[in-house]
Amino acid sequence: MSYRVRLRRTACVCASVLAFAAPAHAEDAAINAGDTAWVLTSAALVLLMTPGLAMFYGGMVRSKNMLSTLMHSFVAMGLITVQWVVVGYSLSFSEGGGFLGGLSYSFLHGVANDAPWPGTTIPHGAFMIFQMMFAIITPALISGAIAERMKFGTYCLFIVLWATLVYDPICHWVWASDGWLFKMGALDFAGGTVVHISSGVSALALTLMLGRRIGYPHSPMKPHNLGMTLLGAGLLWFGWFGFNGGSALGANATGVNAFVVTHVAAATAAVTWCVIEALHRGKASALGFASGAVAGLVGITPACGFVGVAGALGIGVSVALACYGGVMLKARLGYDDSLDAFGVHGVGGTWGAIATGIFAIKALTKDAGGLLDAGNVGQVMTQLTAAGATIGYAFVATIVLARVLDAVVGLRVGEEDERMGLDLAAHGETGYDM
Repeated sequence: MSYRVRLRRTACVCASVLAFAAPAHAEDAAINAGDTAWVLTSAALVLLMTPGLAMFYGGMVRSKNMLSTLMHSFVAMGLITVQWVVVGYSLSFSEGGGFLGGLSYSFLHGVANDAPWPGTTIPHGAFMIFQMMFAIITPALISGAIAERMKFGTYCLFIVLWATLVYDPICHWVWASDGWLFKMGALDFAGGTVVHISSGVSALALTLMLGRRIGYPHSPMKPHNLGMTLLGAGLLWFGWFGFNGGSALGANATGVNAFVVTHVAAATAAVTWCVIEALHRGKASALGFASGAVAGLVGITPACGFVGVAGALGIGVSVALACYGGVMLKARLGYDDSLDAFGVHGVGGTWGAIATGIFAIKALTKDAGGLLDAGNVGQVMTQLTAAGATIGYAFVATIVLARVLDAVVGLRVGEEDERMGLDLAAHGETGYDM
């Protein structure tokens, strides 16, 4: 090989290295490919949770209502996507007041894919799509409380209005830089307040408005396919790594910690639930294991970026106890929370928010710490304030919204349709053709 040929090849290699090292645009310098890839993967994992939720809920209803229950989750994937693009993202994350964002991001105006979201190394568009998946699953969680008796059309109207009037404001309070709870220092790493308290409390409010299913609690209403429910719980567990780990908004140590403690809390709560059930009823059930795992995932969600493994173990045990009691509560008080949306998400989310203030450690909270690590009673009080404000607003707003919808279009299907089953009555289909 001649000297000139070697020189040209060396020059080409050097040019290639320099081209790779230099950013294509000045604004791209802050965008990290690995962080972006993790957040996009996490967004896909969170979206997978909604079909997982559909299966989790679908297996617990009677066979005549299986498709209608699946549709509650799947239709949210369509409707809330449109709502989020048109106005939801803007109300949640654009600059506004302490209680609600403005309209500057409506129709995703100004949401660039080549400029970073402030304070991160991911494109603004990646942050938007990741947050969209949270907005989708949150109203779908409510459907577990109203299964087998709510009009499908009314449900569709409800989730769009609820997302706009309840979810988006609470999201802004907690996660937007000018939100009043954000400024107060409330800790909610991945949505214990924003997602689980808001949906769980709203589920209870809607349950009280709808009333009990025909025959409840005297007629048997057993799950028709617990295998489906277990598989749904597995998909939820799997997707939750994106839910919590992705909330670090980067492939970093915080995301690793969130991933690890999420798994530890879920496993601990599942085992704890089985032990409680065995002591209380004499047997540990498959449904109990699935419910315990989901309770653990709910409880660790607000805390996963702020606690270590010891905190995850403590939250796993305590949230299983709290949610088991929450599920037992409906039998004592007589309300018909069909699939325990309030008992698991409302109770678990509330305890998780409070437990965050108890178990948070200084190393993960910019030296603020929680009650056990730093004796920080103030953080517990802040968490109580955030939980209380969310509970109060979500409950009242849902009651008002339900009353308006009931007066205008009606909330509940007729008795004949309810006895027939909503698969045929609402959709003209059956889940199983034997």
